[in-house]
Amino acid sequence: MADKLVLFLQEIIKNDKLLVLIISAFPLIELKGAIPIGTKAGIDLWQSALLGYFGSTLVTIPLFFLLIPVFNLLKKIKFLKKLILKIENVFYNKALKLAEDANKKRGGDALTEEQSQLLAKRVLRNALLAFVAVPFPVTGVWTGTAIAVFLNLDFKTAFPAILIGNLIAGTIITLLTFFFSAYVDLIIYCLLAIAIIMLIVLIIKIALSKPKQE
Repeated sequence: MADKLVLFLQEIIKNDKLLVLIISAFPLIELKGAIPIGTKAGIDLWQSALLGYFGSTLVTIPLFFLLIPVFNLLKKIKFLKKLILKIENVFYNKALKLAEDANKKRGGDALTEEQSQLLAKRVLRNALLAFVAVPFPVTGVWTGTAIAVFLNLDFKTAFPAILIGNLIAGTIITLLTFFFSAYVDLIIYCLLAIAIIMLIVLIIKIALSKPKQE
């Protein structure tokens, strides 16, 4: 089945390197799926890893700056407004939970307001890095960037955290693919299965979520 999937994708996108770049920039799959699929397509593992990392990281930049403007634009379309508000609410709640979990780690001596703000930003940055570093679908750069946007983190704080987190996730997947090269098909199946499950869970969350107040 994995062979048929890769052949199907190769028929659509004739260039294998471009195929890896496009898959790595796709939400849910990202570099976690792009790396093993690239090796299955015949690309060298380390080259596939670099292409996957580049493609998945590159998408972060426009996403960071365009997410809210695109959401605001879509909310002007009457039949989409409620859906977009629900999606915003899901990401907002994710960001809120990450912030709450991160803030529990704060403590120690009394701090000035400026020190407290710096510590809060550092804790949130580290929490974002850890979130993106988990090598599973829905914990990648797309969700991480959305969380950063809803946390109101500035680009120079969020982007390095996403870069490093994505590098860690990519390294884990690359090592898994290297040491278990005989089971690349199984790795692809598992990642796709997790992506599908996560997508279903996300759709259910969106459906059950209350629209975010504007």
